[in-house]
Amino acid sequence: MAYAAFDLTGRRALVTGATRGIGRAIAEALGAAGATVLVNGRNPAGVDLTVAALRALGIAAEPLAFDVTDAAAAEAAIAGAGRIDILVNNAGIQHRAPAVEFPDDAWDAIIDSHLTSVFRLIKRVAPQMLARRSGKIINLGSLLSELGRANIPAYGAAKGGVRMLTRCLATEFAPHNVQVNAIGPGYVRTEMNTALIENTGFNAWVCARTPAGRWAEPEEIAGAAVFLASDAASYVTGQILYVDGGVTASL
Repeated sequence: MAYAAFDLTGRRALVTGATRGIGRAIAEALGAAGATVLVNGRNPAGVDLTVAALRALGIAAEPLAFDVTDAAAAEAAIAGAGRIDILVNNAGIQHRAPAVEFPDDAWDAIIDSHLTSVFRLIKRVAPQMLARRSGKIINLGSLLSELGRANIPAYGAAKGGVRMLTRCLATEFAPHNVQVNAIGPGYVRTEMNTALIENTGFNAWVCARTPAGRWAEPEEIAGAAVFLASDAASYVTGQILYVDGGVTASL
């Protein structure tokens, strides 16, 4: 018998950046747990393909294409989306360069996509949750919410910001029965990490540095999202759940 507290039937979940990688895996997992998934991405065609694929699996899915960094587009999309019970802030981009060479526009774009847009979406979705006294907000953090690494200063700053934004909003929303948590993935086999995976030296370093001895698959991150979105996590708020194969636990 399935544990009823994990059942998301009747709930509506918006997942940003849901057309590939971790976001796609989370969308599928939430849908398999019973939620209706609002699939977000910048490319309407990609969103439609993802919706069709989820529906083929028997998952209730709806398209909600918009760029999370476009404040006006995000506001319009949220206004027309109806009830949102679960918000998963996953969308993001990456740029790698030494700090002294890091382009200003790349810094701005990464902070906007990973941090500013997260706050903007929460600001627009949270009022309905607070009014209903029910809701789950899940932000995607990273190992870089906790640990530092060279050549990704903007990403690290943004993910550190996600960590503290999660904690601040958790304390603010907890009296209204709205939980705010984050997931901190380790090294995951996604399209955004293709160049790193194909770099023999870096790949060997990841496997040696990670006690589990390998990269994670996107599906291994999705279970944490189901937990945090469910009633099983009704007394969990302000936390970052690291799904990292043991990296943050080890020297």
